[in-house]
Amino acid sequence: MPQESNSRNARDQAGPAILQVLPRMETGGVERGTVEIAEALRDAGALPVVVSAGGVMERELGRLDVVHVRLPVHSKNPLTMWRNVDALAEVIRRYDVKLVHARSRAPAWSARAAARRCGVPFVTTFHGTYNLGPLGIKRPYNAVMASGDRVIAISQFIARHVQEVYKTPAERIRTIPRGVDLTRFDPTHVSPERMIKLANDWRLPEDLPVIMLPGRLTGWKGQHVVIEALARLGRQDLRCLLVGSDQGRNRYRASLERAIADKGLQSVVHIVGGCNDMAAAYLLTDYVISASTDPEAFGRVIVEAQAMGRPVIASRHGGALETVTPGQTGWLVAPGDPGELAEAIAAALAVPPAERARMAAVCQTQARTVYSKRQMCEKTLAVYAELLDAAEAAQAPSPSPDAAEGPEA
Repeated sequence: MPQESNSRNARDQAGPAILQVLPRMETGGVERGTVEIAEALRDAGALPVVVSAGGVMERELGRLDVVHVRLPVHSKNPLTMWRNVDALAEVIRRYDVKLVHARSRAPAWSARAAARRCGVPFVTTFHGTYNLGPLGIKRPYNAVMASGDRVIAISQFIARHVQEVYKTPAERIRTIPRGVDLTRFDPTHVSPERMIKLANDWRLPEDLPVIMLPGRLTGWKGQHVVIEALARLGRQDLRCLLVGSDQGRNRYRASLERAIADKGLQSVVHIVGGCNDMAAAYLLTDYVISASTDPEAFGRVIVEAQAMGRPVIASRHGGALETVTPGQTGWLVAPGDPGELAEAIAAALAVPPAERARMAAVCQTQARTVYSKRQMCEKTLAVYAELLDAAEAAQAPSPSPDAAEGPEA
């Protein structure tokens, strides 16, 4: 049976009930986007409902007084997925849900079936390219994310991918870039005390430039590429911070530590683990690196850094092609190429202060005008309204022939 962690009365809301479904409420871009849209729905007078298997970010929903229903929608077991259809249909009927929004593949299969059963519109957000597997055997499983009445693509790169790989018509796709919370990522909102604390925790010297690669410790994020690039750069007068949790990948972390030692970079590269104050972390750095070897669907780190006035050195593929303009907001380098990355780091460190200030201003302007959380929420709610209006029009009774002819003369 569904387990509800927050309870609200749908009749207290002026607007419709909207259901978002995702595997878990752990930390990540999918979860953060779910919370942000739930908050926007609440502020608009609607009733946000979230279904997941629970997690650490469940408390964020509780803080917002959002209805959260726990179901095993994270499971890929076919029997569990089938049972979730009935449970989700029950949630839809209980809260009089008018639209269902799925954000991941396993729950999307159940959510789509429940939405169709209850006759409500179905929306998906395509958050990544998804592995097709050998000979494309996963394509049919992935295709559910391209089957929504509207498919939200988080970048132009993803929109093209959905059209090319899954043949989704362009008229069903809405491109809505991920948004950055500009109240959180605002240099004027970070106190000196926060920066001093973090600098002390990380033992940062005051007289050396600092570069940072934020991202969980996993191979495709490119930490090994950065280490090799710094070895080729051959400089000891800087600090490079690898910021992110290993999430239990102890072997990968150990391989990074060995590479740092083998290259003689112990005083240069520091693995500092996760960080709960990324706004202060960005301000402590001079440049941010996004060295992903696989294309990022969007790359929220890039835009967060830009919002804090930090130019970015990024791999030349995926969403970075839309967010990084060479010479204006950063540098683009070939993915997995430590030589080209070393050259870009050297070029960045040689930028005069006045030019760096100009780039910082351009970065902040772009983040605020194109990639704000407010715009992301407004555009997402507009997609909901588009489908709800269409559904309402389809259900409206047709005028009788007599009424269409008008009164007799």
